[in-house]
Amino acid sequence: MGAVEVRNLTFSFGVTPVLRGLDLVVEQGSMLTIFGPNGAGKTTLLKVLAGLLRPSQGSVHIEGMDAAKKPTTLRRLIGLISHQTYLYPQLTGLENLEFYGRMYQVAEPRRQARLMLEEMGLGAVMDREVATYSRGMQQRLSIARALLHRPRLLLLDEPFTGLDHQARESLASLLRAVKDGQRTVIMATHDIDEGLGLSDRVAVLVRGKLALEIGAQPGERAAFLARYRQVLSGSGGDGGSDAGGDGGSEAGSGSGDGGAATRTKASRA
Repeated sequence: MGAVEVRNLTFSFGVTPVLRGLDLVVEQGSMLTIFGPNGAGKTTLLKVLAGLLRPSQGSVHIEGMDAAKKPTTLRRLIGLISHQTYLYPQLTGLENLEFYGRMYQVAEPRRQARLMLEEMGLGAVMDREVATYSRGMQQRLSIARALLHRPRLLLLDEPFTGLDHQARESLASLLRAVKDGQRTVIMATHDIDEGLGLSDRVAVLVRGKLALEIGAQPGERAAFLARYRQVLSGSGGDGGSDAGGDGGSEAGSGSGDGGAATRTKASRA
């Protein structure tokens, strides 16, 4: 049984379909990167997995538990990094993490928050208000927030967006460290280089369906881009409309993301 199993997943915003009978299996301890054009449904899929949206049809099982029946239990197993940092700018970095630690009932939340801040290279600024942090520092703090309660499933939506080169390299190093073989990670991105570089397997989502799933080959960027464009051409191009706000630019433009899957299976919908 996979750590994440999605069957016939359908989601619509009103009369606008976003996810269309999606099937996906991601095995325990693996990482998967999902590429796709604007509006393909990447953000919506991650929100459904995180329990922030309820599917119109189909099922989601995480570590064998039905997400529809045990949403509260599953939220404690999930860490989410999205377009929003979910940080309080008027609080310090330490206060933010301590707040989330208490919310997730982390033992010794202040101590654990300090340890996580040190691990993320934010120890020297933990007592500064988050409003004074750079974009890269806020992103690292957001990752610390998502990892503080030691989630078994980590979901990342365009984690490299808006970062400069140094911050991107720092974040990539942190994500490599996250790949411990125990935690399952699913990431969405438009950035081909970061995705292929960090992933063992990649998938392409187009118009709410998985159109391609292959092993990642960092040295074969051109070959992957050719297949990616072929998939888009065969699917009608732009991937449709997503009222859920899949942001970013066309593949290969350079925003960023990654994932890695030891044996991730993503079947076509």
